[in-house]
Amino acid sequence: MSQLKITLKRSIIGRPHNQRETVKTLGLNKMHATVIKPDNAAIRGMVNTVSHLVDVEEI
Repeated sequence: MSQLKITLKRSIIGRPHNQRETVKTLGLNKMHATVIKPDNAAIRGMVNTVSHLVDVEEI
């Protein structure tokens, strides 16, 4: 099964509450933090919500 490498590239300061919560739910706490998540519909939906804040690679 494919996985996604997600990196927080922009700050969540001044962002709406739902975007802040989505970033925290993905497990990203600091700038330039990276997590590896399974590629499924739920994770894709979260990434789509904060696509302007994160960088995503398929691995």
